[in-house]
Amino acid sequence: MAISTYYASASRTRYVITALLFITGVINYLDRTNLSITAPSLSAELKIDPVTMGWLFSAFGWTYTAMQIPGGWLADRVHPRIVYPLTILVWSVATFSLGFVAGIVSLFILRLAVGVFEAPSYIVNNRIVTTWFPERERATTIGIYISAQYVGLGFLTPVLVWIEAAHGWRSVFVLTGILGVIAAISWAAIYRDPSKFRGTNDAELDLIREGGGVPELSSRLVREQAGRKSFTWSDLAVVLSKKKLWGLYIGQFSYLASANFFLTWFPTYLVQYRHLDFIKAGFYASVPFLAGFGGVLVSGFISDALLRAGYGLSASRKIPVLTGIALSVLIVGAQFVQSPGLIIMFLAIAFFGTGMASITWSYVSALAPERLIGLTGGVFNLFGGLSSIVIPIAIGYLVNGGSFAPALALCSGLAVVAACCYIFLVGRMERVEE
Repeated sequence: MAISTYYASASRTRYVITALLFITGVINYLDRTNLSITAPSLSAELKIDPVTMGWLFSAFGWTYTAMQIPGGWLADRVHPRIVYPLTILVWSVATFSLGFVAGIVSLFILRLAVGVFEAPSYIVNNRIVTTWFPERERATTIGIYISAQYVGLGFLTPVLVWIEAAHGWRSVFVLTGILGVIAAISWAAIYRDPSKFRGTNDAELDLIREGGGVPELSSRLVREQAGRKSFTWSDLAVVLSKKKLWGLYIGQFSYLASANFFLTWFPTYLVQYRHLDFIKAGFYASVPFLAGFGGVLVSGFISDALLRAGYGLSASRKIPVLTGIALSVLIVGAQFVQSPGLIIMFLAIAFFGTGMASITWSYVSALAPERLIGLTGGVFNLFGGLSSIVIPIAIGYLVNGGSFAPALALCSGLAVVAACCYIFLVGRMERVEE
């Protein structure tokens, strides 16, 4: 039966899953980046210098990165309905507790804890997308849940800045922690596999299967892995021995340099180095995040539209990613202008491009060995985590002399490296054989 026939009669319960992923993505990134929003006032109160602040920004990345491979192993063995609510709950409690820190040490330890329990998030997301969506809808779905980070930061950054101005920086952590606890309860109450989800009909299950989705994947892998609880080095060797996958890993590290600037140093850049008023900086900061949101949606839409129009998987996935990376190179232009409007224009264009490039998780779905999607996603996210460690620290040292020019040049240069990886190492989009 043609896919179009399934579409005509299929239920739409998979879009409930899209909404869950989106809402969780908003909370995930609020908890990841709330430190950057509070940094100007927090650093003043606790007397934190730029180098130390860079290390604090990177604390999340240390444990987030260290837990990627264990997180991938966990995602391949524990059902999303169990692992996701538990991890969301614990990282949210840690976030809430940040509102009561007394010094740098407790701040650092709690940020480490947030990193540990956010680590499996995007790996589990990828597992859910593979389970619930046909190939022709995956880039759009991934684009929607990745866009959540930009929507949350774009619309909520001014709100959080206002809350901080009215109630102090501690209130930001308390509020975002409470939102996370609500999300954890929602996942436990709502999420099920497609065949067990209320309202999913046979036509939707057939649509998912015929379109390349695997509705029984999570339950099947839990059963298959029941007798294989130990980590195997041979599995890791598989996902570390493929040139295509190395293109993904290095590309992810490199393209995320710009994103990590925005997620850590951006508010400080506007307030302390461009001397904008704190409230104005909050509203200015929302513009690039909203541009990033637009970039993600445009990228996912274009990618899936090209695929439906008959273009190959390689062209459909690479065209928006490479276009986005080319635009993100323009971040360095902000250093050569003085007007706040022009500064934000360059940064917004760059972050629009970063958003366009962020559907690279669809590469993992398309390229990873089916049995090792979780582990591949773990290594992929590990390299993204390394970027979240290295880039904030590097920027802290680079700007300690008083200029952001070297930091913006670093982000721009790494975008070029990312483009080379996707062109020359990834090559044709096809699933890697074990």
